Parts: sequence; structure tokens; C-alpha cells
Amino acid sequence: MLDSAYLDKLAEYFASGDLAFDFEHGDEERRQAILEYLEKLMDLADQADELATKLIFKGGMLQALASTSDQK
Repeated sequence: MLDSAYLDKLAEYFASGDLAFDFEHGDEERRQAILEYLEKLMDLADQADELATKLIFKGGMLQALASTSDQK
């Protein structure tokens, strides 16, 4: 389920300016689809941030990371 290669492709699509080009040169339907996609992606990013925070604090990752850095 975790597909880092897809995220890399998506990051490249954003960074290359291709998404902006597609938006600027797309018809109204394409522009709407892009905006809806970006909105969903931002919602997922918010969920990922919240989940990561819960996992780090509930799972003791913060303490584990702190103890690892103390050992150095």
C-alpha cells in the first residue's frame, strides 16, 4: 500500500511545472479535476501529519529517538 515511487513521481510532476502547465492550458473540467485532486491531497497530508504525531508519541518513538541521540 505504501508506494514511494508514486510519491516521487507526483513530487516530480509538481516540481517540473507540468501540473501548473496542465492547469493553465486545461479546459475548465481539467482545471476543476486538478483543484479537487490537490484539495484531496492536502486533506490526506493533514491526516498523515496527525497520524504521524499520534504514532510517534503513542508508540514511544520520541523517547527512542531521544535515547538514541543521547548515546552519541
